[in-house]
Amino acid sequence: DVLGKQTSPASTDSSSVESTLVERLEMYRTAMTNAKQAGDSAKVRRYERGLKTLENMLTSVRKGKKIDEEEIPPAVALGKSGSSQLPSPSPLTLSSQSSTPNGRFSLSSHPPPQPPTAAPPQGPSAASPKPPPPVSPKPSPPALLHDRQREYKLAALHAKQQGSVEMASKYYRIAKSFDPILEALGKGETVDLGRLPPPPDIPAPPRDMLEALQQRMERYKTASAQAKSKGDDRKARMHELDPGSPRFPPIHGMEASSGDQSIMGVLETAMKLANQEDRENDEEDDNVEGMKKVRFCTPAAANPAGTAQQQLAFLEGRKKQLMQAALRAKQKNDIEGAKLFLRQAKGLDPMIEASQGGLPVDITKVPQAPVNKEDFVLVQRRGVSISPEAASQYMEFMKLMRQQHEMCLNYSKQFTHLGNIAETTKFEKMAEDCKKNMEILKQAHAKGFPLPKYHYEQRTFSVVKIFPELNSNDMVLTIVKGINLPAPPGVTPNDLDAFVRFEFPYPNAEEAQKDKTNVIKNTDSPEFKEQFKLYINRGHRGLKRVFQTKGLKFEVVHKGGLFKTDRVVGTAQLKLEALETTCELREIVELLDGRRPTGGKLEVIVRLREPLSSQQLETTTEKWLVIDPQTMPAVRAAVLMGKPIHTLHSLNVLAFDKEKLEKKVLAYRQAHRPLPNELVEQYQDITQRSQWLKSQLQHGGPAFRKEYLSQLERFLQFYTDSARRLGNEGNRDAAKEALYKRNLVESEVSVP
Repeated sequence: DVLGKQTSPASTDSSSVESTLVERLEMYRTAMTNAKQAGDSAKVRRYERGLKTLENMLTSVRKGKKIDEEEIPPAVALGKSGSSQLPSPSPLTLSSQSSTPNGRFSLSSHPPPQPPTAAPPQGPSAASPKPPPPVSPKPSPPALLHDRQREYKLAALHAKQQGSVEMASKYYRIAKSFDPILEALGKGETVDLGRLPPPPDIPAPPRDMLEALQQRMERYKTASAQAKSKGDDRKARMHELDPGSPRFPPIHGMEASSGDQSIMGVLETAMKLANQEDRENDEEDDNVEGMKKVRFCTPAAANPAGTAQQQLAFLEGRKKQLMQAALRAKQKNDIEGAKLFLRQAKGLDPMIEASQGGLPVDITKVPQAPVNKEDFVLVQRRGVSISPEAASQYMEFMKLMRQQHEMCLNYSKQFTHLGNIAETTKFEKMAEDCKKNMEILKQAHAKGFPLPKYHYEQRTFSVVKIFPELNSNDMVLTIVKGINLPAPPGVTPNDLDAFVRFEFPYPNAEEAQKDKTNVIKNTDSPEFKEQFKLYINRGHRGLKRVFQTKGLKFEVVHKGGLFKTDRVVGTAQLKLEALETTCELREIVELLDGRRPTGGKLEVIVRLREPLSSQQLETTTEKWLVIDPQTMPAVRAAVLMGKPIHTLHSLNVLAFDKEKLEKKVLAYRQAHRPLPNELVEQYQDITQRSQWLKSQLQHGGPAFRKEYLSQLERFLQFYTDSARRLGNEGNRDAAKEALYKRNLVESEVSVP
């Protein structure tokens, strides 16, 4: 009979079909193992189905049944395999060589029989009664022995460094035992490589099944703990669930029968090839001190100055901010708040450790740091005064700096929710620059210096607009106000009692989401300013159709009185298709009576966390205030080195500040502590100002006394405004002090 390409039973050459199935089975096992290591669950499921089909076919062939060769699952790519590199001799090569029937290494190799179907170039050879050769070329026996000897010498050195003298001497004796083997191999003698000692990290062969199981259990416990410490939960679960390990020989009493030895050898070799990369990673964990060069496998080492460093700097900076917040809360006796911030700061330690190891972290889970309101408060030192005009300028600059700081924090929060570490770090740094500028302003204001030099810059930001406070399935509707709403017949505009009903026909018309505002009485331009949170499902197919065709429906209704029904005065519809590319929709919709315009309008806002189909990129240009830090020392030098410039002050306020300083000086002396230079300078400055002012009031004449009285009136207004502002900001102590100084100035003004 002539066999052609047709869907007929398999050929009668059962041995050829069986070898094809065995080779294909090996290929699928290897590919599935590599897919598991790569985390590709789709490929794993596909390979599992192919494996099940191949196993059923192999069972049928061995029972003498015929199969259809065209139904054999096709050859697949093996994917990334640890055996493709072989940087150094490994237990895999020796164990595969030692599995030969006679356990001896032969320099001549025989090519294996080829399978009847084509296989990819990287696939293993067809199985045969002889074990298959490795995928990569075999290193020579002398090289294998030298490398194994070097492994034991390194293990001895590592054990000695750790203080384990016994293990170091043991490894050194094993390393020396390789010398006679190398000499025999150099003379051309045959060497039994199956009797070579295993690598240092492979345990000795177990004596019974219980010891074999215990070895495996301990190995997987160690590997799982190492994976958990690195934050790799997937690998930890894999080690907890994996039933076998390529590091151990077959369990005693569980070896395959003689008829199946070749198949089991092929499968064992495939598993070893696929798991070689995991083995190298585990060896790196065990020998971190001596094998740091292997760290090129981690993602961070590929770009040490890139994302990993930005990520680490961001996490360390956020931890520092939370620790500072905890300290501030403790100083204010807010123990619960201090504990909360401290827990949040400590919770970042695992992320920092993972980032130091080169692993990516989810920055969306990093808690936000609170803003310290005291950073935006100008505090004036005792005995230092400043003109009301300069004080007004300082307050205006602090207001601008606070706005810039809030803008940077908002942009940083948006990019944090998007997981963009580069932009998050950029705006965090800008926020820190704003705080530095504010500190310069506070120091200059506290010392009574003129306003530091400054300049404005045009800064352009490309930001992704997002509302991070919303969930992905939230849609917030804000009904702002009505404009010139029409009144029903018999009702004047000033008697209109209006409210708004709306309907959102999602998920369907029968289950539409409905609500209404409160009633605003006696006006045709009511301001509602009410928000309603609606539910959407971004993955629902009908959502786009609702946005494009139906949208939101509104009804403006006049509330009826006793025995009177509510009357609709106008309707409107808002299409929501713009939300596919933008996350905020602001519209003033026109009210209709049927199809006739009524002249009334309704202002509404609709917001999503982010657009439905794409991110909303915005480019904004801001006028940015920058304080020149180099002006601070120059201003201070001009004040200290030049001729003293005495500004007019209130004598009563100077006496009050001097009394405060004297109490501080007394406290330092009672504690036997040296006086700070700054405190001494302040005391001397106030004393000089008081003496100069008293002298001028006595000998300056009427013109000086008139100028002094005008200055006191300005101080009176200044302290009044300061007390009011500080009270509104919640700074009660500073407000009380400003009010007390105001009373001191007022008492001085009232003196004839």
